[in-house]
Amino acid sequence: MKKVFCFGEFMLRFSPLLQREWIRHAAIPVYIAGAELNVASGLVKWKVPTKYCTAVPDNYMSREIMQELESKGLDISAVIYSGDRLGIYYLPQGGDLKSEGVIYDRAHSSFSQLVPGTINWDAMLEGVSWFHFSAITPALTEITAAVCKEAVQAAAAKGITVSVDLNHRARLWKWGKDPVDVVPELAQYCDVIMGNIWAANTLLGIPVDEQIHSKNTKQAYLQHAETTSLAIQKQFPKCRTVANTFRFSRAESGLQYYAALHTGGKLYHSAEYSSAKVLNQIGTGDCFMAGLIYGLYNGHAPQEVIDFAAAAAFGKMNEPGDATDQTVEDVRTIIATYE
Repeated sequence: MKKVFCFGEFMLRFSPLLQREWIRHAAIPVYIAGAELNVASGLVKWKVPTKYCTAVPDNYMSREIMQELESKGLDISAVIYSGDRLGIYYLPQGGDLKSEGVIYDRAHSSFSQLVPGTINWDAMLEGVSWFHFSAITPALTEITAAVCKEAVQAAAAKGITVSVDLNHRARLWKWGKDPVDVVPELAQYCDVIMGNIWAANTLLGIPVDEQIHSKNTKQAYLQHAETTSLAIQKQFPKCRTVANTFRFSRAESGLQYYAALHTGGKLYHSAEYSSAKVLNQIGTGDCFMAGLIYGLYNGHAPQEVIDFAAAAAFGKMNEPGDATDQTVEDVRTIIATYE
């Protein structure tokens, strides 16, 4: 079977307990992280052959981490050993990547030092049928954006399915251009685009209804998802599938989560999942992306694809790490429960 290829920066997440607890105990939990790695980890867990490409320094710590990933079934033959440091980010326990609590320490990381021409993409993509990246990569530097474009051009030229997660990290876009000036150049090569209606606006320039929150109904959000999907497919003709996720935290009812998939000229949507309490929201979008690729890679029907992806993302909210450890059976149990 041909492989899914995930390209992006490997990171370490330090997650301290605040109120100086991490100082008193001289301990901070550390997790292996990175959006594309989270996707790759989910796919491997669900028996999809997957190759991961990143850049890390050539030292004992990097080697141990990569050996751990390999022991889980991930193909690490595309990992590049170069540069001097791993990217790091700090996020207090219970925090969210979009909150003020996140602190990035990834400047001059091995991955950010990659330059166009470093990677032989023709050789690297041999035996690959799917290429995945996220909008985090072009956010790092102008050079990583160029490397990303080099990669998607090579993948599209080989007839490989290309997918992107419209992750928006405003704190990373510091190198002189707005996302809307960069990401559309990459999206034109994509067959599958995943995100939400607000990310599509910020990163692709797709219009968003400024009054959508006042409507505040699932039907209104789903209608907007269809409008956004059609606009994306019109602007980027290569794109045949668009997925939008919706996650709301409400004081009176807790968390609500559902998702929509537009493909073949039709909109499909998942059940609405709810929970009074959530353990961890980190990696839920990556888990959704993994579920989306899992279903499409295996040729599942659209409704089955969106049901699996949404249920997997919801299940991830009760896992502590960045990547999911759910089995296919675990996800199917969630679907059955909400049916």
